[in-house]
Amino acid sequence: MGDPIRLLSRFGKASVSLNGRSLFYEGANRHKKNITVDLKTEKGREIAYRLVAKSDIFMTNIRQKAVEKLGMTYPILKEINAEIIYATVSGYGPRGPESQQGAFELHGQARSGMMYCMGEPSMPPLLIHFGVVDQATAIMASHAILTALFARERTGKGQEIHVSILGAALFLQYFNVMNAMIMGQPVPRHERCSTDPLRNYYQCQDGKWVCITVSYQMGAWEEFCGAIGHLELAKDPRFESRESRLKNCEELIVIFDRIFASRPQREWHSAFVESGIFATQVNSPMDLSNDPQVLENGYLVDFDHPFFGPCLVPGYPAHFSETPADTRGKAPEQGEHTEEVLRELVGYSDSEIEQLKAEGVV
Repeated sequence: MGDPIRLLSRFGKASVSLNGRSLFYEGANRHKKNITVDLKTEKGREIAYRLVAKSDIFMTNIRQKAVEKLGMTYPILKEINAEIIYATVSGYGPRGPESQQGAFELHGQARSGMMYCMGEPSMPPLLIHFGVVDQATAIMASHAILTALFARERTGKGQEIHVSILGAALFLQYFNVMNAMIMGQPVPRHERCSTDPLRNYYQCQDGKWVCITVSYQMGAWEEFCGAIGHLELAKDPRFESRESRLKNCEELIVIFDRIFASRPQREWHSAFVESGIFATQVNSPMDLSNDPQVLENGYLVDFDHPFFGPCLVPGYPAHFSETPADTRGKAPEQGEHTEEVLRELVGYSDSEIEQLKAEGVV
């Protein structure tokens, strides 16, 4: 990640720096090694080319014109290593009139239609904080890279792959986009007071919320009424079928509002778990560190950070029976591993490294 995110201390009104360390830089760069090389120099490019010769993957999110100026295009690197997987991330994709236009995460939300898929009908377009589309783009890039590596294993061929912020944001909304394209209708924004009462969220006695999604299967409505202690609703002719519940949704939501306001969130959540109802508590990010389901699955893990101290950080969300992922080191300092990489990976001598440093190449 470049200097802007390394130095980022505020994001909107939120502080994202602790002890002079950017949380965004830390989150994006844990486990990585960092070297500094001036690619505008011939010797700097030679270092990069020697690294490419020993690498499986080259990845860049710099716009094409800058990549060309630095001599790092796919045709050039392919000549050095024909099996290289060359991954590019852009704002809006490799083709079209805006292929060279820069973009940030917010632009992906805006251009993809995502900002109109949140909130209630009367609200303006809404933004998700922080970096959800950036994360989706990174995951999409890693998926594409792994697929290309697997294809190379089968065919022996390297290739160039391209992922964009716009494309990832669109794909993240797969069914929303299908609805718009095939049905010719916008995604209905969720209106809590007049939606499906059994796919909604309700405020509890303590001001916290629960979220329910009750199955449409036979008997599920009666089971839910029993779980919330109001079996009389199951026999109410206004609500006896799914169609009647939708027709009288506003009445039923008012009834549910009154019922859920009678007990605190923890009691409702326990009742849902005991009865097997598909419902759960609505957490704020601040609640996650006290959620046993999050902790026991390693979705948050302990980490003794050299700058932040003991803390919880997101763990890897998949479990591997034989090769589990774990949380290792901090994000590196700028140039922290330059000498190590030059010496051990590409074979520069100590005197050569000192000369490169003296010339400002590294």
